[in-house]
Amino acid sequence: MKTLKIAIQKSGRLNEKSVELLKNCGLNFENYKSSLISPVSNFPLEILFLRDDDIPEYVQDGIADLGIVGENVIQETEVEVSYLQKLGFGKCSLKIAVPNNNSITDINQLNGKAIATTYPVILGKYLKEKGISSDIRTISGSVEISPGLGLSDAICDLVSTGGTLKSNGLIPFADVMSSEAVLIGSKGSENNHLVQELIQRIQSVLRAKETKYVVLNVERKNLPSVLALLPGVKSPSVVPLAEGDWVAVHTVIPERDFWDRISQLKQAGAQGIVVMPIEKIIL
Repeated sequence: MKTLKIAIQKSGRLNEKSVELLKNCGLNFENYKSSLISPVSNFPLEILFLRDDDIPEYVQDGIADLGIVGENVIQETEVEVSYLQKLGFGKCSLKIAVPNNNSITDINQLNGKAIATTYPVILGKYLKEKGISSDIRTISGSVEISPGLGLSDAICDLVSTGGTLKSNGLIPFADVMSSEAVLIGSKGSENNHLVQELIQRIQSVLRAKETKYVVLNVERKNLPSVLALLPGVKSPSVVPLAEGDWVAVHTVIPERDFWDRISQLKQAGAQGIVVMPIEKIIL
């Protein structure tokens, strides 16, 4: 059986979450900080620890079957790979930002202005779509200090919380693209049964993170009102209790509307609500 190879970031903002995801998929391996390869002991898989900029090309060229990398890196390197699964972490935005005291108020005012960035390809396409001609200055270091040094009139960089921009006297001006970590594969890799099995494991972990397991007690007379509020994976489970007029209801609730749903359940007559995390959901 051929051993798969998956490339993840060796260090940086996606490394920890990528390792956590793979371990939650039941994969046993050591996160060697000084090694480029770590074998998985209980699945035919090797993990390659690489620079994030190198991951898309490794996957495109078939050196790695799979990779976990930010969408921004994929777009910037312009590789041909298959998008297999969005992973829900590493979310950020690529934004154009200008100094607080700048007179730029309209995107057309960027015509003829210098913009510093580490993403010249993405920025170039964005400006072309907008019909704007700017002087794109590619910088590999700290882009945020460029306006203060007189190197540019604006910057284009990744923004998570906006704290770095604020500390450098910059304000977001325009959204270029949104990004998050994705699982990518070399062309045709999605047809490999081992890749499909790994994707299934990843999806089960992601589903679990998006839901809570809930057990509650309710009088039978209030059961229809409670059930109407509970979608469940398919349908809630109802279990009779020793006290004949009461039942226990088992279900899952989406994380995004968890607290609103709990309040509605209490109003509908639910009592003794117990909430538990879910490790995995396999459909």
